[in-house]
Amino acid sequence: MGRKDFRKIAEIARNDFKSAFSNPIVTVVLIAIIILPSLYALINIQACWDPYGNTGNVDFAIANLDNGSSYNGQNLNVGNELVKDLKKNDKFNWTFVTEDELRDGVNTEKYYAGIIIPKNLSENVLSITTDNPKQAKLEYIVNVKSNPVATKLTDNGANTVYTTLNAKIIQIINLAAYGKLGELQAGLAAGASQLASGGGQLQAGAAQVSAGAGEVASGVGQVQGGASQVKDGASQVQQASSAVEQGASQVQQGSSDVQQGASQVQQGSEELDSAVDPSLIPDGPVKQYVESSSELAKGSGKVAEGSSQVAQGASDLAGGSVELAKGSSDVAGGASQLADGSVQLAEGSLSLAAGAQLLGNSAAQALFTAAGSLGATANQLSAITGINETLLGDYFYSPIKLDRNEVFPVKDYGSNVSPFYIVLSMWVGALITCVMIEPKSSAGTKYSAFEMYAGKLLLYVALSILQASVTIIGAHFLGVQIDNYPLFIFSAMLVSAVFMIFVYSVISAVGTVGKGIAVLLLVLQISTTGGIYPIEIMHSSFKGLYYYFPMTYAIKLMREAQLSVVWSNYWPPLITLLAIGLVTVIVSVAIKEKADKSSKYFEEKLKDSGLF
Repeated sequence: MGRKDFRKIAEIARNDFKSAFSNPIVTVVLIAIIILPSLYALINIQACWDPYGNTGNVDFAIANLDNGSSYNGQNLNVGNELVKDLKKNDKFNWTFVTEDELRDGVNTEKYYAGIIIPKNLSENVLSITTDNPKQAKLEYIVNVKSNPVATKLTDNGANTVYTTLNAKIIQIINLAAYGKLGELQAGLAAGASQLASGGGQLQAGAAQVSAGAGEVASGVGQVQGGASQVKDGASQVQQASSAVEQGASQVQQGSSDVQQGASQVQQGSEELDSAVDPSLIPDGPVKQYVESSSELAKGSGKVAEGSSQVAQGASDLAGGSVELAKGSSDVAGGASQLADGSVQLAEGSLSLAAGAQLLGNSAAQALFTAAGSLGATANQLSAITGINETLLGDYFYSPIKLDRNEVFPVKDYGSNVSPFYIVLSMWVGALITCVMIEPKSSAGTKYSAFEMYAGKLLLYVALSILQASVTIIGAHFLGVQIDNYPLFIFSAMLVSAVFMIFVYSVISAVGTVGKGIAVLLLVLQISTTGGIYPIEIMHSSFKGLYYYFPMTYAIKLMREAQLSVVWSNYWPPLITLLAIGLVTVIVSVAIKEKADKSSKYFEEKLKDSGLF
């Protein structure tokens, strides 16, 4: 670029600045162009300053239908207790209405949402104290179409009711639990006493077992001696059985002889009776003699019969004696086994006595220790009832607390979203400026395309810096959190200048088509640059465009400069923005030099239509 070219560029710039102050109307318009973009940013930041902290103006309807219930003779209405707590809560404008008013109000968008407390709420809550617990339920009604953000806010309201109600339920459960703990304490104490008493009885029983073992040992000796005597007697009985059996045989033989002699006597008597007529025998000794083989014959028969019976009895006695001998031998063997078993029993009894004594001592000691421990535990359980019920309820509701550790904390929501709105306002400012002050074509002038482009660019850059300055001042007075003012000021002016160069270059190169391109980019960048919502939750098509838009890097740069800088996060977007500005200038100049006349012709045809 020669000196002549530089003079022409300076001439264009000088004429533009002179024109800016030659007419008051022009000056006013330029001031408006400078201020309007900042208003776009500041108004939106103020509107979003603390959206979740101003929910106290949002109407939230409550319909309490709870009939209440009773516990331990006391009436309880959980619904009424909940209403009392909500009246002290300023997170929402709680409005207490009937069920019909609530349903109609949500349908007609009078209320964003509402909760109906059912009739059986208290009854179901207190069912925890019975064998058939039932889950208590609330009906949450929300008009989703009324407002997308209001729905999320009322969800927080529903969560407030839910949390408050659960805290009440926890208190009720605590009361019931305390009663059960009291019963447990009494039971533990009584059990400890009984265990201690049982330990003493066991110890006494062990002593009795030990004493009895000595008596068993003494009896074993007596049993063993008796068993020996029984065995000897069994041997003698067996020997006597043999003698009895032999005598029985002799008696049986004699009985046979007697029976034979009796038969002979009886036969002789019968022969005598048949040979002598008793009437012929004279009275006297002979007759008496004859009357006597007769009587003898008869007695001999009886003797023969008795001898036979004696012989049979002797035989039976002999057989019984043999069986007695065998039984006596068995008794002797059993007596000997009994004696041996008695010895083992005596030894086992002694071991049992010793073990019982040891068990008695150990059990007694253990039971006394357990009794003391249980008593101490009962006291500790009793002491629980002294804990603050609110703190205990909070613990049961949330046993684990999540500590929030903020890295680079931001004091308010408005400051958190301000990088997005500030950057967005700078793009809007560049677009407004280029629409209100149209870039000129070099066609029909003494200036080249490059000279016209460069000469006009100075005015636009100056306006962008002024726009950034107004925005910075407004953010300061609005109370936006700015951790590093010098870096913030530099970054804001740089972003504003790069955006202005980009929009100006596109419009200067292709005219009205460039305006359409700038507007289209504005629309796409609102949702694609991750200014409000994380890009990860956006549609996949937006994710693909994320890295190709200037606002993506501008928001990163402003966020680092404003809310605590991490230099490794600051340098990449800074370099990228500078590269975008440089590439834009080079490409735009190349396009303008070739398309400047065609663009001029296109603009004139649009003006000739009377619509543009």
